[in-house]
Amino acid sequence: MSEKDNLKTVAEYFNAQPERTKKMLLELKKRILQGAPNAIELFNYNIPSYSLIEGGKREHQIMIAGYKNHVGFYPHPTTIEKFETDLTEFKKGKGSVQFPLDKPLPTELIIKMVVYRKEQINQQNT
Repeated sequence: MSEKDNLKTVAEYFNAQPERTKKMLLELKKRILQGAPNAIELFNYNIPSYSLIEGGKREHQIMIAGYKNHVGFYPHPTTIEKFETDLTEFKKGKGSVQFPLDKPLPTELIIKMVVYRKEQINQQNT
């Protein structure tokens, strides 16, 4: 069991990161909250998560995580698909994108992705 497995809060998670990773995670958090000011901060699956609706399940959350050379941003597969052409310079998975620590975050793009995902969820819930 690693030291990160014992973390219980988002603050503990951020503080356990190397300084460069922590700084980028805090910037990601800031941009998520710009796109969804009412997002609810949670600690799910041992990483920071932001529920875009009250009581939101995994598909209603945007998660972030810190790694040695990048931060992970997990907005949802439909969001990655929608912004595919804007994300060509980044390594991607089905529902994730990796932002390297040695490059600035695409802050406006992150905000647009969060807003898009929030709108998707709102449409599904009406």
